[in-house]
Amino acid sequence: MIMITEELQKIYKAYTGSPAEEITELPSSGSNRRYFRLKGVKEVIGVAGTSIEENEAFLYMASHFRKCGLPVPEVYCVSENKAYYLQEDLGDSLLFDVIEKGRATSVFSEQEKELLRRTIRMLPAIQFAGADGFDFSNCYPQSEFNQRSILWDLNYFKYCFLKATGMEFQEDRLEDDFMKMSDVLLRSSSATFMYRDFQSRNVMIKDGKPWFIDFQGGRMGPFYYDVASFLWQAKAKYPDSLRRELLQEYIDALGKYKPVDEAYFYSQLRHFVLFRTLQVLGAYGFRGYFEKKPHFIQSVPFAIENLRELLKGEYPEYPYLCEVLRKLTQLKQFTDDLKKRQLTVKVMSFAYKKGIPEDPTGNGGGYVFDCRAVNNPGKYERYKPFTGLD
Repeated sequence: MIMITEELQKIYKAYTGSPAEEITELPSSGSNRRYFRLKGVKEVIGVAGTSIEENEAFLYMASHFRKCGLPVPEVYCVSENKAYYLQEDLGDSLLFDVIEKGRATSVFSEQEKELLRRTIRMLPAIQFAGADGFDFSNCYPQSEFNQRSILWDLNYFKYCFLKATGMEFQEDRLEDDFMKMSDVLLRSSSATFMYRDFQSRNVMIKDGKPWFIDFQGGRMGPFYYDVASFLWQAKAKYPDSLRRELLQEYIDALGKYKPVDEAYFYSQLRHFVLFRTLQVLGAYGFRGYFEKKPHFIQSVPFAIENLRELLKGEYPEYPYLCEVLRKLTQLKQFTDDLKKRQLTVKVMSFAYKKGIPEDPTGNGGGYVFDCRAVNNPGKYERYKPFTGLD
């Protein structure tokens, strides 16, 4: 820690001419990079990355995207060994946190929806305009989304999540379906930039507009992947109606760059949604079960629920994989976890004149709230869609 702050202090002083007055470490995410806020004559974010190749990928991409006019942080100063750099401070507002009320209630306010619309409308610009003049040889660890990277992710799921559950399966048959999935996904190849981890935790909100971070894992690849990544993010909990609305926003924005066959778009997107769900389960398994990071363990039930919903549709291309996945979603640890998150609450309105309702459980418990002074929920935009039955 001391060495890191000393190195960041060194490049801060080289950049501003004065030492930083305060250096505070920020909460870490799933990567090995560490972030610090440096305050002094200028407030910046200091980054310490253990992988020089990954740092170089980020530095190249940030420079290229800014030249394309895309809203990404500016890099101010880089250490000689490229292990440390200073970048623009975009504040503390992650899109994921800004839409917290919507995620909690599944009812998104107009303000939350507009931020999501702005974000998804920017995605084609990153994918297409961002790919213009882009040298994909600067990507790390892979320059393109190919069969090898697909099979890496699928085996990541197999070894870090599926096997960790203790479930038995026929590995050769599963591998056959993995190969089929690879063929289906690769029929959508395009010379576009694939962000790879495009989700609300990697979008900052500054002055009411989205800014994009953590794109260093990007590579050349099909645009479907990022759409699946954003709209099926496990803990985002977008209702189907909102997801459909945002998909249409994306398709409309995509039309600026290429003609869109909507029927084919949707038929192909569903395969990327399934693939992305398996990929994140692999990541949750590794980061949660093996590295013991609680944030990832907490996300597993949401991803399993996404998988349950996906399997309501048919994927005839992968019969054995779907058989295994259905068994996976029925495992006791996941069905029990779902039950733990389900709570039955009986709400009864009554008049004091007629007496408090009886408690049929025999526990003699419960709460009584005098709501006569509470405003009508219908006056609030967030609650207008609800009825007394919700």
